[in-house]
Amino acid sequence: MSNEKVLRSRLKLILMALVILSPIVISSYLHRANFRPGHTINYGELLEVKPLQGEATNLLDNTIFRSRQLKGVWSLIMIDSGQCDAYCQEKLYMIRQARLAQHVDKDKVQRIWLINDDIKPSQEVISKYKGTRLVLANGRDLLKEFPFEARPEDHIYVVDPMGNLMMRYPNKPDAQKIVGDLKRLIKLSHPEH
Repeated sequence: MSNEKVLRSRLKLILMALVILSPIVISSYLHRANFRPGHTINYGELLEVKPLQGEATNLLDNTIFRSRQLKGVWSLIMIDSGQCDAYCQEKLYMIRQARLAQHVDKDKVQRIWLINDDIKPSQEVISKYKGTRLVLANGRDLLKEFPFEARPEDHIYVVDPMGNLMMRYPNKPDAQKIVGDLKRLIKLSHPEH
């Protein structure tokens, strides 16, 4: 073998080694430099994941609402008065539309309204947002499990299919971004799709 062929072979070997090792070297450097990307994929604010454990009362049949009713599906939860002002109805509309926008996966999402006072919602509101689980939570420990900035009524919360509170949306959230988050969460929790 001539010296030129040996030199070319070594050069190819060195280039292959550089190509193979470069991702490891770059990732090690970024890790040591504590590099964090400037943007996140999700719109909602990730919370410290914790299982919800409190109980309340299902309004429609007066049964106990337990944390096991949060298991097996994604839950969009809002907290508000039974009086349900304009922003309350806006949230009800938003979580209904976010669920419907999941199309074939809509049955993997449930909507829950934790009513934080003793006012029963009007029949008009109940009918308009049929399918939303109405839960009387006034004075119950369940309400204390939801972190908030100014008021719990400002947020829409997300609970994963294992019953863990894991995300919240800000006051007056962008509905399209909620839809996008839910699509990603459902897809990631069911990798076969």
